[in-house]
Amino acid sequence: MRTRARVSAILRAPQEGDGLSRAFDVFILSLITLNVVALILESVTSIRQSYATWFHYIEVASVGIFTVEYLLRLWSAVERPEFKRAITGRLRWARTPFAVIDLLAILPFYLPLLGVDLRIVRIVRLLRVFRVAKLARYSNALRAIGIVLRDKREELMIVVTACVLLLLLSSTLVYFAENEQQPEAFSSIPASMWWGVCTLTTVGYGDMFPVTPFGKVLASFIALLGIGLFALPAGILGAGFVESVSRKESAGCCPHCGKEIHAIDD
Repeated sequence: MRTRARVSAILRAPQEGDGLSRAFDVFILSLITLNVVALILESVTSIRQSYATWFHYIEVASVGIFTVEYLLRLWSAVERPEFKRAITGRLRWARTPFAVIDLLAILPFYLPLLGVDLRIVRIVRLLRVFRVAKLARYSNALRAIGIVLRDKREELMIVVTACVLLLLLSSTLVYFAENEQQPEAFSSIPASMWWGVCTLTTVGYGDMFPVTPFGKVLASFIALLGIGLFALPAGILGAGFVESVSRKESAGCCPHCGKEIHAIDD
C-alpha cells in the first residue's frame, strides 16, 4: 500500500521537495517533445526514408514507456479519494479526459497487433498527435485553460449555437438571392455554407461571392456581424481567466503556479 501511494504521488503534480516526482515530469515532458518532433519530421518523405529505423526505435520505446505510465496510473488511481473503489474507481478514472488522452496516445501502436484492417490503422495513426495533449497534465497554464473551458461551457455553447444558426440563416438567404444568377457556385444551401463560413469568419477567399444587389447587402451585413460574433468567445474566455485568477488569489494561492502562499513573519 505504501508503494502504491508513493507511485501515485510521483505520477501526480510534484510537491515541494519531491525531486523524484519532478524528475519524472521532466522526463515525460522531454519524451513527449521528442515524439512531437519525430511526428513532424516523419511527415517529410526524404527524412522518413533516411531515418526510418530511428523513427521506429523512438516509437517502440515511447509506446512502451507511455504504456507503463498508463498502467501505473490505473493501478494507483485508487489512492485518490474520488477513485477509492478497486474496480469501479479505476473504471471512473479510465473515463477521465486525461486517461482517455493517455490511451489514445498509445492505441495506434497496438491496433495492428490485434489484426485490425491496415486501412483503418493508417487513419488511426493520426491519433499519435494526442501525445501533444499529454502536455496538459504537466502544465499549470494548460490546466487553467481546461478549467476555464469547463466553467464557461454553457456560455460557449450558446455562442456556438448562435454561430450555427447564423450560418444556416445566411447560407439560406444567399442561396435564394444568388442561385438564379450563379447556379454553379450557389447550387444548393449546403454549397452556400462554404461562402457563409468564409464570410462569417471574415476570411473571404473570393472563390464564391454575390453579384446581385441584395446578395451584396446581405454579405456586407453578415461580414460585419461575424466580426462581433466571433469576438464573443474571446470575451467569455478572458472573463473566465480573470475569475480563475481572482479565486486563486482570494484562496491564498499564487496565480502563476497555483501553490498556497504562506505568510512571512516580520
